[in-house]
Order: sequence, then C-alpha cells, then structure tokens
Amino acid sequence: MTLTSTQLLHREPLALKHAVYIVGAGPGDPELLTLQAHRILSQADVILYADSLVPKQILEAVKPEAEVIHTSNKTLEDILPIAIDRVRSHQSVVRLHSGDPCLYGAIHEQIQALAQAEIPFEIVPGISAFQLAAARLQVELTVPALVQTIILTRISGRTQVPATEELEGLAAHQASLCLYLSARHVEASQNKIIGALCPRNPCGHLF
Repeated sequence: MTLTSTQLLHREPLALKHAVYIVGAGPGDPELLTLQAHRILSQADVILYADSLVPKQILEAVKPEAEVIHTSNKTLEDILPIAIDRVRSHQSVVRLHSGDPCLYGAIHEQIQALAQAEIPFEIVPGISAFQLAAARLQVELTVPALVQTIILTRISGRTQVPATEELEGLAAHQASLCLYLSARHVEASQNKIIGALCPRNPCGHLF
C-alpha cells in the first residue's frame, strides 16, 4: 500500500538510532524539507546546526529539550568529537547541512572520521539550490533536442578546481551549467563562459 504525504506525516514515527544523521536542509524554505528530514529533526537529541548557512526557521520542528549547537564558529575538527561523544552517550545526532550534503557539503571527511570511530551514520538528501532556481525561473534544465546534460560545478577561487574541470572547458559542452559557490565571481564566470561559447564573435549578454 502506498501512503500519502499526510499519512506519512501522521504515522507513528520510527525511533531514531544512536547515530549521526547527516541531513540536507534544502535551499532554506522549511516547506522544502523532505518528510524524512522533518521527522529526524523532530526526534533528534542533538542538532549540530550550520547557523551561518541554514535559516533558523528550519529548526521549528526540533523538540524543546534537544541540544542545539551552533557550528558557524567551529571547525570540522571541533564538530566531529562532539558528534562522536553524543552518540557514544546513546543519543541521536543530526549534522544539519544546507542544500544537499553530497554537493559541496564536505561530508567525505565526516564519513571517514565516523567510520574510523565506528560510529553509525545515515545521509539524508535535500533539495538542492539548482532545483529551486529552475523552479523559480520556471525553466526546464533538460529540453528535448536541445540539452540533455546538466553540469554542476564552481569557478576556481580559494579552492581550485582540477584543470580538466575549468569553467571554459565545461561551458564548451553547451550543457545546462549550474554554478555553486561563485556569487563573488559573477563577472569572471560570465567572461569565461562567453569566451568558451563565442571564441571569435561576441555573444551579447547571457542570463
């Protein structure tokens, strides 16, 4: 039997394990949390909250007695021992990320550290910014006979991208190109894309 979203919200919640839940908060709108993320947030004992990236409204579902720890002033080396200690104290821990954790979420290091410490963990995906952006712009990123590939990338900044992934080379594919972590480099990004698409003749303005 397939359950409706209303039935999923109101069914008896499953008890959380003593584990770390790496949860994607989505693009910032509490209504765009997944049902699974909402359920886990509402039950968790400890919330490690990326307060510089995730709006506080996302925490509306958190139970009053939960321990909420802001992490904007902490490094990964500060955060991981807290998560490991709380799980070993038989608590459930949420590491709350913006967007989807698998995209620029630095979860690779967390996964390795948790596995080495033999701490169980689960990853809960979230809606990513490129999906919300397409919805707000009312566009489809994969148009038949026009484009069937989406590239998610970033421009080189303090974190360099591999030479094979420089923006000019990716733009030359003429796929749908979605840039992350590049808001401070809009003009440079535009120039690189225009240079790749129109090496001889000016393209005019891109949007």
